[in-house]
Amino acid sequence: MRLFVTGGAGFIGSNYVRHVLETTDDQVTIFDALTYAGNRSSLADLEDHPRFSFIHGDICDRDAVEAALPGHQAVVHFAAESHVDRSITDPDAFIRTNCDGTNVLCDVARKAEVDRFIHISTDEVYGSINKGSFTEEDALNPRSPYSASKAGGDLIALSHYITHGLPVVITRSSNNYGPYQFPEKLIPLFTSNLLDGIKVPVYGDGKNVRDWCHVSDNCAGVDLVLRKGEIGEIYNIGAGNEFTNLELTYALLELTDCDESMINWVEDRLGHDRRYSIDISKITSLGWTQQHSFENGLADTVRWYTDNRSWWEPLKAPS
Repeated sequence: MRLFVTGGAGFIGSNYVRHVLETTDDQVTIFDALTYAGNRSSLADLEDHPRFSFIHGDICDRDAVEAALPGHQAVVHFAAESHVDRSITDPDAFIRTNCDGTNVLCDVARKAEVDRFIHISTDEVYGSINKGSFTEEDALNPRSPYSASKAGGDLIALSHYITHGLPVVITRSSNNYGPYQFPEKLIPLFTSNLLDGIKVPVYGDGKNVRDWCHVSDNCAGVDLVLRKGEIGEIYNIGAGNEFTNLELTYALLELTDCDESMINWVEDRLGHDRRYSIDISKITSLGWTQQHSFENGLADTVRWYTDNRSWWEPLKAPS
């Protein structure tokens, strides 16, 4: 099978491409605009792989997508603007990429008659929940420009399925962590700061709760959905590793031999959701299981950033 992977130079996309090349005989074409979070250095070990190719392109550019996508059997759509803080200060970019770009991809994929269109979404589209966990049937209640744009992308993709029969399947994952994550997100930001002796910013009271899923486990789930998921359905992918931001901060302090004096308490984020939690019964019914414990996965991640300064230091330098 020939896969057309958008955003494949980003964090989850690059890890997914590795998963596919290591576990299947599929051919992979990455289509990526190489914005600040898309990095060719994340693909350095793949450049000479015989089943890998790269196309520099923007999913909002219909002509570019029409030139590149036909001939592929499946689309796996990771490309997105993804940082909540950035969406608060620059929402236009999020609507353009996450909504307009998704629509272009769906329309071109329909005309190309692809067999599968996997749309990668987020648990943030459900909004905050005090108790229990969201299922795939729950209503969407996004509370930031980022999550609203991702919810819009979900609905656009599903509308192409309902209206035109585009074979769409959606995954919604909890927070991912692991190697090659751009150092603006919590775990790589805090880890790289602490390695350099820089304090880490903790929002509000630090008691916001997130579920942390190792990126390799999410990628395995996405690939399972590609091959076995039911068309028109949505699959949550999470790990049940729910921690407050403060608990996670203390874990990172311990792994980097730092203490709580390295915490910089800052004003809370605007509209900061209190807790995310998703029910993963549906993905487990396909045979998916978590392979990385959070304790080992977090330690491995800190070790990766410790050993790969040459990857993240140039990314932090501009800021």
